[in-house]
Amino acid sequence: MLFNLILLIFGFFLLSKGAAILVDGASAMARKLNVPEIIIGLTIVACGTSAPEAAVSISSVIQGASGVGVGNILGSNIANILLILGISALITNLYVHKNTVFYEIPFVTFISVLLMFIGWQYGMVYRGGAVTLCVLFALFLLYLFFMAKKHKDTVTAIENMSTMKMISFVLFGIVALVAGAKITVVSAVDIARSLNISERIIGLTVIAFGTSLPELVTCIVAAIKKHSDLVIGNIIGSNIFNILFVLGITGLIKPIPFESAFFVDSVWGVVATVLLWTFVVRDRKLTKGEGLLFLVLYAAYIISLIG
Repeated sequence: MLFNLILLIFGFFLLSKGAAILVDGASAMARKLNVPEIIIGLTIVACGTSAPEAAVSISSVIQGASGVGVGNILGSNIANILLILGISALITNLYVHKNTVFYEIPFVTFISVLLMFIGWQYGMVYRGGAVTLCVLFALFLLYLFFMAKKHKDTVTAIENMSTMKMISFVLFGIVALVAGAKITVVSAVDIARSLNISERIIGLTVIAFGTSLPELVTCIVAAIKKHSDLVIGNIIGSNIFNILFVLGITGLIKPIPFESAFFVDSVWGVVATVLLWTFVVRDRKLTKGEGLLFLVLYAAYIISLIG
């Protein structure tokens, strides 16, 4: 038990370090290739901080622990909005762009409802559903491309990082993520079984929180520096990446069983996105009071799982 707990912590460490190094290397490479700043922020940063979720979910499904994989994605998305945005909003009011309010947040709500429907209707994320998720992800990237064309940002100067160092960062980040994912899944499943806790609960709580650490750290730092765009963009982009890319790719590799109990968690995810939109649609900001409400709701969600 103690050994598995140590392995779990070490797995989280590898996931966090791997994600951070991967983001640094990929960001430097993207800037060197003159990729616009907005694309770097909405894709590389969001996808990079979601890399632990991707690694854990894909690894868990391949290893036959699908409850961990699906629970990790649903739990992470709920934590991203209720916990991470809640904490960030307590630090500073978060101001939201018009496009995010009227396009990106509704899109997150739509794909959250779509995932809930697929799971309820078919009892799994089957390959047809996985293809649909991947197509929607491609359309989202196309949307970002056209948004970047409209944006007039210039590419910022990059740190003096050699091509070899960039490649080394990316490769090391990927290796650390894969290794951390395997260690995390194996140790978490062993802990769950020894305590007679379901893989679903472990995935929704411990692993979801652990794999959300990159988003949490990134958003807290951004909130302290009052970079609302980075906070909101990171969370929205991460949730989109988690559902469309992670579950889409994983479902293509192997159909993912969707336990009936996950329907309740899916409802929580949809409610969280709807609440977020409701709070920001009028004045385009998330206030400290609304952030506190998010934290109360997250505590209620965790209590409902334990109960």
